[in-house]
Amino acid sequence: MTLMLILFFGTLALSGLASLRVRSAYNRYSQVRASSGLTGAEVAARILALNNIRDVTIHPTEGHLTDHYDPAHRRLVLSEENYHGTSVAALGVAAHEAGHAIQHKQLYAPLKWRMAAVGITGIASQIVMWVPLIGMMGGLIPHQFAITIMTVAMGILMLFQLVTLPVEFDATARAKSVLAGTGAVAPGTEFQAMSKVLDAAALTYVAAFVSSLAYFLYYLLRMTAGSREE
Repeated sequence: MTLMLILFFGTLALSGLASLRVRSAYNRYSQVRASSGLTGAEVAARILALNNIRDVTIHPTEGHLTDHYDPAHRRLVLSEENYHGTSVAALGVAAHEAGHAIQHKQLYAPLKWRMAAVGITGIASQIVMWVPLIGMMGGLIPHQFAITIMTVAMGILMLFQLVTLPVEFDATARAKSVLAGTGAVAPGTEFQAMSKVLDAAALTYVAAFVSSLAYFLYYLLRMTAGSREE
């Protein structure tokens, strides 16, 4: 139980720090206006056009940092502050999401793997949520069997987060390259500010992977310990 508490609070702190860093960087550099005067939506549209991507639509959505690329419906969704915004932070986020659309067109392997794993990852997430609750209701699931199930589920989640890393890092690299190449973000101060926002965002994915890896190793240790006892 002590190890579980350390793991819980440790990963919670790690995730919290990563989230705090990205929000801090975004809030700071969302005040730095790009000299190009382009909005996030305009930058995304320009990147898609340059890559001859005609079947992806761009949409605004409510919320803070709710930006994402939806490969199933070929939709590039930007939070309203980034859709209409002209800050270096807004342009960086928009270019990052457009990078995912480019990955999709080019059949980037890690993105294909992540898309293929969405279904089983959803099932694993449900298992991680419900198995401990059911286990606390009077041992409805044999202990060792529950540990085995949790180990497999956490392993799936860990692998999903692992595959996510190259997908996000590659999209960030594409964003930096295209923004520098098109002049949407000026070299020097503007480019450095945009890079800090994207680099901070990348840390959230690293934190998610480290957390999922820690839980997987925890349950794997318990599973192997239980097998030795039997």
